[in-house]
Amino acid sequence: MLTLDKIYQAAFALKNVIRPTNLIAAPGLSNNCEVYLKPENLQITGSFKVRGSAFKISQLSDEEKAKGVIACSAGNHAQGVALAATKQNIKSLICLPSGAPISKVEATKSYGAEVCLVKGVYDDAYKKALELKEEHGYAFIHPFDDEDVIAGQGTIGLEILEELDTVDAVVVPIGGGGLISGVAFAIKTLRPNVKVYGVQASGAPSMYNSVKKGEIEALKSVSTFADGIAVKSPGENTFYYCSNYVDEIVTVNEDEISTAILTMMEQQKTIAEGAGAVSVAAVLAGKLPIKGKKVVCIVSGGNIDVTILSRVIERGLLNSGRTYQLCVELSDRPGQLYEVSGIIADCGGNVISVHHERASETKDINGCYLRIVIETRNFEHISQIREKLTENGFRLV
Repeated sequence: MLTLDKIYQAAFALKNVIRPTNLIAAPGLSNNCEVYLKPENLQITGSFKVRGSAFKISQLSDEEKAKGVIACSAGNHAQGVALAATKQNIKSLICLPSGAPISKVEATKSYGAEVCLVKGVYDDAYKKALELKEEHGYAFIHPFDDEDVIAGQGTIGLEILEELDTVDAVVVPIGGGGLISGVAFAIKTLRPNVKVYGVQASGAPSMYNSVKKGEIEALKSVSTFADGIAVKSPGENTFYYCSNYVDEIVTVNEDEISTAILTMMEQQKTIAEGAGAVSVAAVLAGKLPIKGKKVVCIVSGGNIDVTILSRVIERGLLNSGRTYQLCVELSDRPGQLYEVSGIIADCGGNVISVHHERASETKDINGCYLRIVIETRNFEHISQIREKLTENGFRLV
């Protein structure tokens, strides 16, 4: 069973392996509570995963190390295992789902691991890894359902309590549950009054559903861009610890995650991947009872693919009222675009793209559509621009 002694042992073993990630005060993130970020996105390999994998590998026997290690991962655990194994001159083979971001695949290779891409999602890679383990006798490094791995992740809980003794609540991302299991166990053992909240993507709510039903539930499929927490089923160990040590689990949707990523970029100058941003997303969306509390959000990783990041930024801008598309029905005569853009400019909006199309389905045979994308401050600003256009006789479609 997991013990506090084992977590302290992990903290000692990781002292010269991990990078310190001191809490960052984030006063701009919420008006309802005092938010601090635990920036594991700044950790070596860009994720907390190196903690659990490095401690697990340190506990292997010499015989196990000689045969090499194997792991499966959506990307972050892969990099942690690869780095930890390479540091100890141990061979590592990593099974990744074929849809893993290219940046994570290449990063895993760069840390010295051999990569095996498996068609499907994490669970499919997991099955393949177990087959290869039996075939070649590798030591399997589970990404979350292993008590040494959980102990390594639990060192984050110790660090939070050491740095912010007056913390009221800790918000933790959940995929398979290894991170929150270790953090919750450490915090609840030392400070039972501190609340521990878990957050999952609404498109992959395996732990949320399992804890709610009181039994492990395996999802038929998962759908979220937060690939680091896209897990179909929690582990037996992690289900136990979440059921007994976590106060509440909530879910956040893709729009809420996108908004959280954008907000952290703008206000805190830090980049989080989808999985790493769900803790902040839950706070921004008001999903947790934390008004007036000192809250630590664990930003579990920052390994977001740049192509996904650009889409997330666009989505976040739309969801926060920072960009907006207007469709105006006009008469096809000179000066119409000038008038519309003039009104938008007078209201303080900025036109960033214009598309003019003649369309026979308008009421006027000489009618046309003007589609304009504008930069705005917020939803109130959008309403102001719409009202001004309407007041000046323009019809918004």
